[in-house]
Amino acid sequence: MQKQTFHRPEEIRRVIPIAPGRQLALSRPLVMGVLNVTPDSFSDGGLHTTVAAAVEHALRMEQDGADIVDIGGESTRPGAEPVGEDKERQRVIPVIQRLRDLTDIPVSIDTYKAGVAQAALEAGADIVNDVSALRFDPDMAGVVARSKAPVVLMHMAGTPHDMQNDPQYRDCVEEILEFFDERIAFCNRQGIDKTKIIIDPGIGFGKRLSDNLEILAHFRQFTRFSVPVIIGASRKSFIGMLHDSEKSAHERLGGSLAAAAVGVMKGAAIVRAHDVPETVEAMKVLQAITETV
Repeated sequence: MQKQTFHRPEEIRRVIPIAPGRQLALSRPLVMGVLNVTPDSFSDGGLHTTVAAAVEHALRMEQDGADIVDIGGESTRPGAEPVGEDKERQRVIPVIQRLRDLTDIPVSIDTYKAGVAQAALEAGADIVNDVSALRFDPDMAGVVARSKAPVVLMHMAGTPHDMQNDPQYRDCVEEILEFFDERIAFCNRQGIDKTKIIIDPGIGFGKRLSDNLEILAHFRQFTRFSVPVIIGASRKSFIGMLHDSEKSAHERLGGSLAAAAVGVMKGAAIVRAHDVPETVEAMKVLQAITETV
């Protein structure tokens, strides 16, 4: 029997260039650890609001096997209110600077503001993770293009404040595919190389329960663009909708791992997760099974 892997042979040789002389190999599923430096994120808000606490958590995630640390200074949970650019910078830049003194783990800045992204890149961040897919700030595409940093384009209907106010789709998966067609073409026009593009279908961002399940069931379709795809289902509310329970968001580990496994088996290259050690363990088991003759 021929050995099977998560990726086609040509994909195994693919990498995400993140800086001169540095790259992320896509030979296995990568784990992106979530670090919210916010008081109001849906799952871990308020836990890492000091620089010391945030850095400690980032280093712990690295020790637990995270390949990337994704740092955000503004909550994008449903109903979240926007945060001013100065406040967001004050939250994230000292954390990035301190991390850069201590580790070379790739750092992603989770922001849709060009000013925050620019400051974060100058402080040592490697990747821009924009939940608006470069739509909310007209200057963001220029920041990404000039920096040559990889960018995550996420699909979201509306804004974090209103995205769950009765979202409607004629065909959720097809509309998201059309969205990425347009966004990737936009990036090309802005001088952003396709090798620097990562996409995220945006589970839980302007989606109903049925939409989230459709995305997971048809996740393989998002690989058609030949760019890395993120599965970001960690602790999302749809898990609680499927499991009649009073558990809080941070207790949705089982559902998070199930969704991550489905995503990876259907082509996801990166798993965005709050529970890093458990996710790393799950990915290692999946890989071992898949590579067994």
